[in-house]
Amino acid sequence: MRASFGIRCSSCPTYVTRGVPSISRNHLSFSRKLFFCRAKFAESDIDGTFSLRVISPTLLAAEREEAKAVLTLFMRKQGMSNAAAARIINKSDLFIDHLVSRLHSIHKSRYLVGRELTTLEIRDALIPYLETLLEEHGKILVDLVENFPNAPITGQSVEKSVEKAVITVVPLKPPKLDSKKLKALARVSEENPDGKLPSHVLYLIELGMDIEQIKGMTRKFPAFAYYSLEGKIKPVVEFLLNLGVPKSDIPMILGKRPQLCGISLSENLIPTMTFLENLGVDKKQWAKVIHRFPALLTYSRQKCKATVDFLYEMGLSEENVGKVLTRCPHIISYSVDDKLRPTAEYFSSLGVDVAVLLHRAPQTFGLSIEANLKPVTEFFLDRGYIMEEVGTMISRYGALYTFSLDENLIPKWDYFLTMDYPKSELVKFPQYFGYSLEERIKPRYKQVKDSGVRLLLNQVLSLSDVEFDKALKRKMKKRLDGTH
Repeated sequence: MRASFGIRCSSCPTYVTRGVPSISRNHLSFSRKLFFCRAKFAESDIDGTFSLRVISPTLLAAEREEAKAVLTLFMRKQGMSNAAAARIINKSDLFIDHLVSRLHSIHKSRYLVGRELTTLEIRDALIPYLETLLEEHGKILVDLVENFPNAPITGQSVEKSVEKAVITVVPLKPPKLDSKKLKALARVSEENPDGKLPSHVLYLIELGMDIEQIKGMTRKFPAFAYYSLEGKIKPVVEFLLNLGVPKSDIPMILGKRPQLCGISLSENLIPTMTFLENLGVDKKQWAKVIHRFPALLTYSRQKCKATVDFLYEMGLSEENVGKVLTRCPHIISYSVDDKLRPTAEYFSSLGVDVAVLLHRAPQTFGLSIEANLKPVTEFFLDRGYIMEEVGTMISRYGALYTFSLDENLIPKWDYFLTMDYPKSELVKFPQYFGYSLEERIKPRYKQVKDSGVRLLLNQVLSLSDVEFDKALKRKMKKRLDGTH
């Protein structure tokens, strides 16, 4: 990653400091010059403000809440109390905007095709960055967050030295992390004296990866460039293939979690799988489980057990715990205290049976309460439903809260208002929102209207084409018989 340096301005999203010998919360002494920079990401060739002009306000607001949650979690892991972390977050709007901007830089391709990031993807993008900042700035990280993008310094003489430093810009040495990445990238992309790429790279290409995918994987996890083919990569790949993982899935799995190749089969991977099987994961479904969430096998047993204990606490049976882990292994990645328990308490406040919801739609528990859940609840309350009815809807259709307001709920609600059904029909059949508006709802309802009969909303959408035609003909025949 390269950085272009210039004078400080309001648009500069990051700054870099070096040579900070002694640090306190109220004073910072410099032994070298302070530089302000605007990061230019070589991978995307764009600056950190790319998506702010093209992302919807709703999505931006959601991402801000997710960034706040990640920053809060990070601060708590450093030993800070909830109250202290909350106070800092409330003073850190510009730094939160910076974190969101960084997401847009890292995931440019996602935004160009209109795909939203998951909570886990946001966390995976921001936590390493925050860890790098902590390593660079140590105790002054809190000041950096609160005063961003201005340096948390005092004293007229220091200000003058900063101004002088800004005028006489000297490029800084690349951070160690970037240096490691560059060396790793060179290792996987440069040919040896025989004119061939490294053996492990050729092996990955044979599996279906292209060189850009391999480089992207190496940027994310530089250590992968140094893994031996015979000692690490090949044994893990062959192990996955023996589990039934299709060869075509290997590039995706390694791309998402290259760390798998660095884990010992005999000492870690196989014992972890046995441990998870004892917790309920279906051993016959490992290929699907790993496809859904390759990172599962890299989590500690303590983390897995904490999640399973929570599921039991919520009232799930041993059988249903196994089904949840098999269908939605991502749930292991959710923090019990910061994500699962608060979400369970929120749904409980709506009158929802949390155990049933966890069993039917565990993915709902990975959503942000502020950015995702509350807006959907408010959407239905604003349209005349009472809290009890909203609770009934989510109980009957757990995936309801996973849908986008702008792209799903609002357009389907608007069309529902043109249909000859009372609002209570959606309480009975909230699955309405799970069907395609253009490919299912509109064509089916048009057929019903054209036939001049009436069917329940459930019948209109849930029946197969054959059964739907039979239901229409029965209704039409009954109407004709009644006219004679």
